[in-house]
Amino acid sequence: MCRLVTLIALVLCGWSSLVSAAVKSLEIGYMPIIPVSQAFVVLESDALKKAGVSDPKLYQFQNGPAIVQALLAGQLDVAYLGIGPAMVARAKGADIKVVASDIVEQISMVALGKLAPYFKNGDAKTAFARFKAATGRKAVISTFPRGSVPETVLQYWLQKQLGMSRDEINANIDIIYQGTAQVQQSLMTDAVDGAAILEPVVSIVLDRRPDAKVVASGSAMFPHQPGAVLVVRESLIKQHPEVVKALVKAHIAATNELRNHPEKAEKAVGKYVGGGRLPENIVLTALKNSADHFQADPNTIIDGTRTMRDFQASQGTLKANLNLKALFDVSFYNELTKE
Repeated sequence: MCRLVTLIALVLCGWSSLVSAAVKSLEIGYMPIIPVSQAFVVLESDALKKAGVSDPKLYQFQNGPAIVQALLAGQLDVAYLGIGPAMVARAKGADIKVVASDIVEQISMVALGKLAPYFKNGDAKTAFARFKAATGRKAVISTFPRGSVPETVLQYWLQKQLGMSRDEINANIDIIYQGTAQVQQSLMTDAVDGAAILEPVVSIVLDRRPDAKVVASGSAMFPHQPGAVLVVRESLIKQHPEVVKALVKAHIAATNELRNHPEKAEKAVGKYVGGGRLPENIVLTALKNSADHFQADPNTIIDGTRTMRDFQASQGTLKANLNLKALFDVSFYNELTKE
């Protein structure tokens, strides 16, 4: 009898530990930007709670490379970040997998009043050289740190789309590397002449500065460019695949809402973007401008990721050899879409 009681107790204890494990708190990293809007829609829904995650711990970052450091330190279970930093993290040994895409072709080149006319009149390839000849100084362009998606897209646009050599770039442009808030402040205070940046900064600057113009965006800068992605740790996939599946399912639903009914997502997104202080019309404008670019299917960005990987390797921002098969896990998305 004692043995039976002991056995039952052990079984109950084991079952209890499994339940506790299922409801463990996830550490989730994100940036307060429109390209990861799926994160905010999911966080404001009951999807995580239904998956057994009762108390997610949220960590905000100003740029992708900062999230990379957190991933390498083992501090995050889930992260919403650019594909560029995701590749860097994986190449450096982070046990992460891309399980869904967030957005594609989302970077815009915004030029302010002094620089913008040089793109309106004349060849875009010579715009920076003509600006320097007229002003006596290089154009100052802000973007995210090296290796980030905006920085990579900026360099791809300059070199591949405009056909500028590195010597021409260095001779005519000063590129400075900043976080989201700093890029916006630089644009608003005339500390720079332009920026390769994403939403909501684009909509904020265009709303507040009549002289600001988008001179290139989307496919004009980097055709089929992969953007932000959802990554999870391999350990989470192995230990709690049901949680990952629920997360991807909610991600797909959030993407459909963002594409088809951005007004329904505005409140959730507005809570996280811009410190929750942006006017509703700015958030909604940014969402509507991005609606066609939200994309959840990770299969559709693999070729673009390969192009970006090869370009980053040529730039020296991705130093280690990266196996794309090791970076992606499309099984959850594929299974859900079949269902």
